[in-house]
Amino acid sequence: MKSEFVLAFNEITELRGLSKEVVMGALRTALISAYRRSVGATSAQNVDAEIDSATGRARIYVEKEVVDSVTDDRTEVLLEEAHEYDPDVQIGDMMMVEIDISARGFGRIAAQTAKQVILQRIREAEREAQYEEYVEREGEIINGTVQSVTSAAITIGLGRTEAVLPRGQQVPGEIHRPHDKVRAYVLEVRKTSRGPQIIVSRSHRNMLRRLLEYEVPEIYNGQVEIKNIAREAGHRSKVAVTALQDGVDPVGACVGMRGVRIQSIVRELNDEKIDVIEWNPDQATFIAKALSPARVSGVYLDDDLENGRTATVIVPDDQLSLAIGREGQNARLAAKLTGWRIDIKSVTEASFEAVERIKAQAPALQPLVKKQPALIEEVERILEKKEANRPVMPEEYRTLTQFSGLVEEQLLAVRLVEREARTAQLEAIRATIPELVYQTPLDALALDPVLLDILLEVGYQDVGTLLEHFKLNKARFAKLDGFDDEAVAELLTALESFEIPEPVEAVEVVEAEEAVEEPEPGVEDAAAVLEAEPVEPLEPLPVVGTVAEVDEAASTLPAFPDVEEPEEAVEPEPKAKQPEPPPVLPVEDEEEAQEETPFVYEEGLFEGEDGELDKERKRRKDKQQRRQLVFDEERGSVVAKRRRKRSRKTPEWQEWDVENAKGWEEDWD
Repeated sequence: MKSEFVLAFNEITELRGLSKEVVMGALRTALISAYRRSVGATSAQNVDAEIDSATGRARIYVEKEVVDSVTDDRTEVLLEEAHEYDPDVQIGDMMMVEIDISARGFGRIAAQTAKQVILQRIREAEREAQYEEYVEREGEIINGTVQSVTSAAITIGLGRTEAVLPRGQQVPGEIHRPHDKVRAYVLEVRKTSRGPQIIVSRSHRNMLRRLLEYEVPEIYNGQVEIKNIAREAGHRSKVAVTALQDGVDPVGACVGMRGVRIQSIVRELNDEKIDVIEWNPDQATFIAKALSPARVSGVYLDDDLENGRTATVIVPDDQLSLAIGREGQNARLAAKLTGWRIDIKSVTEASFEAVERIKAQAPALQPLVKKQPALIEEVERILEKKEANRPVMPEEYRTLTQFSGLVEEQLLAVRLVEREARTAQLEAIRATIPELVYQTPLDALALDPVLLDILLEVGYQDVGTLLEHFKLNKARFAKLDGFDDEAVAELLTALESFEIPEPVEAVEVVEAEEAVEEPEPGVEDAAAVLEAEPVEPLEPLPVVGTVAEVDEAASTLPAFPDVEEPEEAVEPEPKAKQPEPPPVLPVEDEEEAQEETPFVYEEGLFEGEDGELDKERKRRKDKQQRRQLVFDEERGSVVAKRRRKRSRKTPEWQEWDVENAKGWEEDWD
């Protein structure tokens, strides 16, 4: 017959869903805490406990010092008593001694402490077990019972824990009442001090994916794959599927015999309409199927780098409303499913637009006018009948469909040629911009912080990309939110006055060349050789230059000899002097030099009203000149130098190290 301890122990493990090791560890911890509370033992003293799982008998072991005379029996033990445990023990040794004390001898306070420790440890273990259980079920469907319904969320009971269904994750139109059975998708499991917080959803598109996996064995086994899902919870969903095994119909497998499989999912989702579409690698065919149940006459794809992927879809007149759907729902879901921007036109609408462009002598459609004059006349006649509300025959509709298809193909061909020309123009612009400009961060421009934040949000990170887009199409910046004509003018001024720092690679090449060179044998005095054969010094490189001076400065770069070629190492040559750094103007002369050097404006680089800058643009140019990027030889990197006028009494310019923030302690005027 089992003891009361074993029965109680098994009951706790079953009710709490915990392992025997966890419960046994909680009991041992409770006994140790009760003993410490009963005798007042310190935390420095080692205390251990053992529990017999069969009888429930507890043994407590306490670390004590072996002495010949006991003064405190809580920490000391006699040598004779210690020999019963270990015959080799000596005075001064520390050993674990069993304490003859039962749970009844602990007292009321110690027993209460043991009870609290047991409950706390079991509760913590239960919460940890629940978290580990449900964190592995993220992305799965769970079943629960509605416990309470509020305006903010619905609480779902899962047995030993609860889940929360927020209002934003509920299906519009669904009504849940207490004690209703509900299935939900585990969206997230959070670990909190009060146990795991489980967030579930019924509007997530992956819930439809899991339901299809449960209901369709072919999807679960991997014979059918779900490519994409577009869902508007409570209204309509579109699912693109494809077969991974020959001979399997993906759409038929999902729908089932007489629609039994898909109908069970529809009932679970509160009669949500589900369209199952076969995925096709041909994007035009896939888009046409995605617009089902509408019939499509033609799909014409335009993949542009700037405007994105756009698909122009031509449908019959009686299919236009069906293709668009209620409030554009069908077209919106098709766009989400395919990833293309879809522009839907009826055959008559597309024909009217094409005829109007032909009458306006659009250059893009002139080749079609020369090739198909009879077709255009026939289309004009059919459109006149359409405007007069006269009946149009099916053959005439087919003529309009053919004409609209030819027009769209001609427009796509023209756009393709324009795109290739624009790509060539972009490559030409990139060739004029040094690589160092692409490595310069955007904050190097003297722009207003608000405009700088707008450009960063759009995606511009460096000056080079911004410069090439501005030179390619300046009008695109006027369409940005927060950009007006004044902002575009400020951006133009900042790009014109942007100064490109000197490339650092030239200095590195000289150093590498000096490291490779070795003195030739027979040369005793290098100074004498240099005096005999003087080497012309290299011309100093310009420190900075405007965008207009980049090509001219690049052409003046010195050509360094290749140290690896043996032809140049035949004659002993003296070690060349390292080129001196470019002269730096004194602080007091720098302002005069800048006043004498006019601002360089390259004709045709940017579009402007005239070549002269007004007062406002001069003020902004002056503001930009106060901050320069120069190469610091001591640091071996490019640093920013800012020059300010300290006060009216000291009109000369002062330099300020922006990078290390070593400036004047006084406030600037």
